[in-house]
Amino acid sequence: MAKKDQKKRKSENIFRKLARWFVRVFMGLKYEEKWFPRNASAEEEDKKPDDSEFIVSPARQAFQGYLERKFAVVAFFVVVFMFLTVFIGPLFMPKYYDAYTEVTLKNLPPNLTMMSVPSELKNDIKMIDSYGPFSVGLSNAGKVYVWGCTELGASGMNVKVPAEYRDIKMAMVAAGVDHIIAIGEDGKIYGWGSDRFGQYGRSQNSIESSTIEAMPEELYENGVDLAHVKKLTCGYQATAILMDDGRIYIWGNKQTYSNMENFIGKEDIADVDFTLNYVVGITNKRNGIYTGTRGLYDMARTKIGGKTQKMFEFLNGRKIEEITATTASICLLLDDGTIALTGDFPADSIEVPDLAVSSLPEGAKAPGLEEDERFVDIKAGNYHFTALTNHGNVYSFGGDHYYQAEAPILDNVAKIYTGAFQSYAVDANGDYIDAWGFKGFPLGSDDVGANIFERIIAGGRITMTVGAVAVIIEILIGVSLGCISGYYGGWVDILIMRIAEVFSSLPTIPIMLILTSLIAQMSLTTNQRLFLIMVVLEILGWPGFANITRAQILVARESEYVTAAQAMGVKEGRIAFKHILPNIITVILVSMTLSFAAAMQTETGLSFLGFGVNYPQPSWGNMLTKASNATAAKNFWWQWVFTSGILIFVGVCINTIGDTIRDVMDPKSSSDR
Repeated sequence: MAKKDQKKRKSENIFRKLARWFVRVFMGLKYEEKWFPRNASAEEEDKKPDDSEFIVSPARQAFQGYLERKFAVVAFFVVVFMFLTVFIGPLFMPKYYDAYTEVTLKNLPPNLTMMSVPSELKNDIKMIDSYGPFSVGLSNAGKVYVWGCTELGASGMNVKVPAEYRDIKMAMVAAGVDHIIAIGEDGKIYGWGSDRFGQYGRSQNSIESSTIEAMPEELYENGVDLAHVKKLTCGYQATAILMDDGRIYIWGNKQTYSNMENFIGKEDIADVDFTLNYVVGITNKRNGIYTGTRGLYDMARTKIGGKTQKMFEFLNGRKIEEITATTASICLLLDDGTIALTGDFPADSIEVPDLAVSSLPEGAKAPGLEEDERFVDIKAGNYHFTALTNHGNVYSFGGDHYYQAEAPILDNVAKIYTGAFQSYAVDANGDYIDAWGFKGFPLGSDDVGANIFERIIAGGRITMTVGAVAVIIEILIGVSLGCISGYYGGWVDILIMRIAEVFSSLPTIPIMLILTSLIAQMSLTTNQRLFLIMVVLEILGWPGFANITRAQILVARESEYVTAAQAMGVKEGRIAFKHILPNIITVILVSMTLSFAAAMQTETGLSFLGFGVNYPQPSWGNMLTKASNATAAKNFWWQWVFTSGILIFVGVCINTIGDTIRDVMDPKSSSDR
């Protein structure tokens, strides 16, 4: 029992010492004395002689000296944290893949407000709409609210509600990728945001350009009869107003929507929406999808991956009640409460719930509907659909990169709305219930709409791996050759040092540029490029380790313990690598930490010059390359500030660790301890 008690007390003392050390290092002596007061027994215990007070090993002394340097301790934890983040972090990014692009979310600043419905709107929602990086909402009182990324200086987009429109009561509102259209209670049409392609109003550009369809004159002058407006909807850079008698007014960018002219003057449209490149509608006469382009959407499916049928065969007399579209696919709501799909679907789509199915096949992700359950409404985002049933259940399906197709289990849902990558559920009173999907980018997005935060983590794994592996190989080559050269001397020393001098004299930048030109002519995989990067870093880096090791060996081989080992007949190789090398390892350790930071910087420079990891796979170097143009430097600061900041910060921390190790191992620098 005595041994157990003694072991328990020893473990408690160790824990107490660690806790005191943590408080002392990070909070100061004041809090150490406050939280860990010394009692009499502790003071008596401290007075007892201990062998450790008389015999302190150099390693322990160095460790204690390192712990006394607050900045060095913080730097160590930062580097460890970064290693864990870049290697473990990707495990928590299941939706991330290198080649992901999204044109509607490109060049967005740091923002996490994409689903932040204004508090004033939450209890009075009439409608919500979105197509791009912002959402627009309308209250029952006629007030317009906008949230998300409402201003992008480089594109000229500013979708904040203009001051002159804030007191106007609106009846309907819709959003495109960079503009907003609203219809006032007086029937007048109001637009704001970007008007480069005649998205709203009658700008001079829209009148003169053959690629822009201007707003019809009658709407521009007199507005519309609000009582007969059936639908207001916006596409990428276009707008459409559908009247209840089948007439349609449409205007905007004809380059994006090449079939827009087919809808001008039409008077038999029952519903209308926009994909990314086509205007789509359903006709009252033909009961089918109308695009003006033969055969474009004449095939239908009940589920993604299911059997495809011709549209008229699938309908079999059923009527299309509603059409809604993502950027590339269309969902039709039929008069019997079923739905049909047509178009292109993303690879990560999930199956649509089947009507009247109590259980789905193994592996299906969406629940089945009950026997008497039917769809009553369906809305579309950019890649996903959200549907509401007569039981108040909500289902989301389709593209799921931002978890927008993972609807929570909700009660009392009466209305649904979708944003570009979000969905909203509202009760019968117009009160907000819940939202799911895309919140925003914590560090912004790049020029193709990719998440900079995720790419920094994925790129850090490449940059730090290349730096670490290159330094390890440099050490193995440089230390081995330096040890042999320094200990044996003679012609061996001369040969190795002359080779090292040749490699050291190689001009780094010209070699990198030459390699860049050569690699550009070759077809290499990413792994092959990484291998070449590490080879270059090894070639440029090992002579430094060889020179440092040789210098230390030349001093250490004259020591008494080496002479004693030689007198005892110990083999030369064992003396060099088993006796001398362990005694100079601290110097090598210091050089290793400093070289690691330098290797990271070199990899970044190589990737920046083009000799390295190529897009879409990220590294910190090629991320800076994409942000190296004048437009990004001026307008999209987040595309280079965070990446360069993390690179500099990690490099400084690694250098701090190396400098501190050198200081605590050098007795001559102990005056400041």
